[in-house]
Amino acid sequence: MADWIFSIVDRLGAAGVGLLILLENLIPPVPSELILPLAGFRARAGAMDVVLVWAFATAGSLLGAVILYAVGAGLGYERLQRLASKRWFVLVSVSDLERGRRLFERWGGWIVLLGRFVPVVRSVVSVPAGLARQPIGRFMVLTAVGSGVWNAVFIGAGWMMGEHWDQVEGWLGPASYIVVGLVLVGLVWLAMRRRRSGYQGVHRLRR
Repeated sequence: MADWIFSIVDRLGAAGVGLLILLENLIPPVPSELILPLAGFRARAGAMDVVLVWAFATAGSLLGAVILYAVGAGLGYERLQRLASKRWFVLVSVSDLERGRRLFERWGGWIVLLGRFVPVVRSVVSVPAGLARQPIGRFMVLTAVGSGVWNAVFIGAGWMMGEHWDQVEGWLGPASYIVVGLVLVGLVWLAMRRRRSGYQGVHRLRR
């Protein structure tokens, strides 16, 4: 993947950085922690304009986020609730969805803004924003601010570290694995809890 990222950045310049960041929002394994420091290093070497790199990266983040927002809005809570009411849908229950909905209605702005600074979460937080139908203008402003800061920090890190830009991904990479692990553990826990509650419900009906 690293060689592919290098070839895209070298071939397309700042526009390639924006394209890769767009893909990173849609496909979380594409790592912005590698893309952005590389772009900062290339900009320091004179191959790209650093401000243009930041602008394209932020535009890519915003476009990817809007696409996932549209996915969430298209799915909608009502449809998701119908799925959650099915016995075979083991991830979440209707009550889980309601709790999540209330949480997002109260803290949705902070969740979208701060979620942009958490690996993996920053790629998927747009879906619940769409589900909750957060006002699109507010969503785009919060996404642009959070993503703009994230992009500036990592482009700047690549600029400052020069030839050692790749160490940035080495520092943050383990954090991404930890977040992915926590997400997977959470999904397994939700599935086991849903299955257990469904079994207990059936057992009570039989009694």
